[in-house]
Amino acid sequence: MKLPTINTLSTIHTDGSRSFVHPADVKGRLTSLKKLTALILLIVYAALPWIPVNGYPAVFLDVQERRFHFMGLTLAMQDLWVGFFLITGLAFSLFYVTALFGRLWCGWTCPYTVFLEHVYRRIERLIDGDAPSRRRLEDAPWTRSKIARRVLKHGLFLFVSAVIAHIFLSYFVSIHQLYEMMKGSPSQHLMAFGVMIFMTGALYFAFSWFREQFCIILCPYGRLQSALTDDHSLIVGYDQKRGEPRGKVGTTSGSCIDCRRCVQVCPTGIDIRHGMQLECIGCAACVDACDDIMTKLNRPTGLVRYDSHVGLHGGQTKIIRPRIILYTLLLFFGVGVFLFSVSRLSSMNASAVRMIGAPFYVADGVLRNQFLIRVINKHNSPSRYKLEMVGVMPPELSVAGFVESLELPALGEEQKTLVLSMPAATFNGPFKLQVKVTDEVHGDTVTTRVMEFLGPDGKLKSNSPLNAKDFIQ
Repeated sequence: MKLPTINTLSTIHTDGSRSFVHPADVKGRLTSLKKLTALILLIVYAALPWIPVNGYPAVFLDVQERRFHFMGLTLAMQDLWVGFFLITGLAFSLFYVTALFGRLWCGWTCPYTVFLEHVYRRIERLIDGDAPSRRRLEDAPWTRSKIARRVLKHGLFLFVSAVIAHIFLSYFVSIHQLYEMMKGSPSQHLMAFGVMIFMTGALYFAFSWFREQFCIILCPYGRLQSALTDDHSLIVGYDQKRGEPRGKVGTTSGSCIDCRRCVQVCPTGIDIRHGMQLECIGCAACVDACDDIMTKLNRPTGLVRYDSHVGLHGGQTKIIRPRIILYTLLLFFGVGVFLFSVSRLSSMNASAVRMIGAPFYVADGVLRNQFLIRVINKHNSPSRYKLEMVGVMPPELSVAGFVESLELPALGEEQKTLVLSMPAATFNGPFKLQVKVTDEVHGDTVTTRVMEFLGPDGKLKSNSPLNAKDFIQ
């Protein structure tokens, strides 16, 4: 078996071929807590599309209707700018956690790790046995027993991948609509069916073969860790001062007996005793493994532990430091901006835009401007709206198509054509108007952008000819 080194990937043989990692089982307080965390995350992932909040799933990215529901908050397409603060806030929170606790996200809550370690590898252990049995089966010739195990294992991998893909799809089409799609022919829902097939294939490939290579090769987070952490960040590390020189029990003064148990349980196949490495995801499997050996030898635990680089070398870890203070201030600022942005969201959206075509028309001595009024009910219940024109309007201005009240269903919208006209001879220059829309049910008020009534330069006589330049603003 290839021994891991600090200079080469332990998952690649010297000839460049793939070396599959078969991590051994480990028990301990951190492993138990990690399993509980993974179970909660899996339940949340599967349950969110089923939990109704204000009549819609807790998380429902309704692409077809261009509505996005998140824990009772409904965002229309016009509100997606709020998503910028949400996404960047989540990314910054990850950086903040990394500065404090290293790659705790990777080893404990990353969806890829949760699915790989707590779903797919559990299935593999159930069918192929423990780590030594899996290695022997991998090197064994193809027999009926090996073929049967491979068919069963990969069949379950495909089934689980399809289940995960369907749950993922339900976040975009809802559970009810997904069930209706499943009852029909795939040809009736080619887009959704194609997404499901792609997701199933990608998940199967990633978790049945690619596995830890995703964390090592594709995921950029591991390569950023050196820039996100410092000597006081919490990492999984080996107490070299206490452990060295390593050797068999009774042959050396070091606490490490070189049993290589920490290597056997590592999901990426590294030796934590070499120090902080790109492949380490901070899962703490080696911590529980080493503590178990130390307990059996009646030696203090913590030879491999969560600690900072400073702490592992006998220093005092500092939680409060300039980087953390700056990150904390930025985090609170971002949260404040996000909450302010959400508070500014209205239960409706109203807009007024000039209709496509010439900015104004003149016919039979009448000057005419045409606008499109659009009102959107973003609330999950029906509502009634009052509309009124605001601005300094000439007494000779005529309004057609304007409605003073609207009733819209939940998440409904309506468009109305507004035609403003006046005698061309009385036009003395552009003037501005707006439409004020009041939600009589929820109390919100929105005023549209300014509509400018335009006309030709100078007054027009009723029978004067028009040139092309007369239609240019």
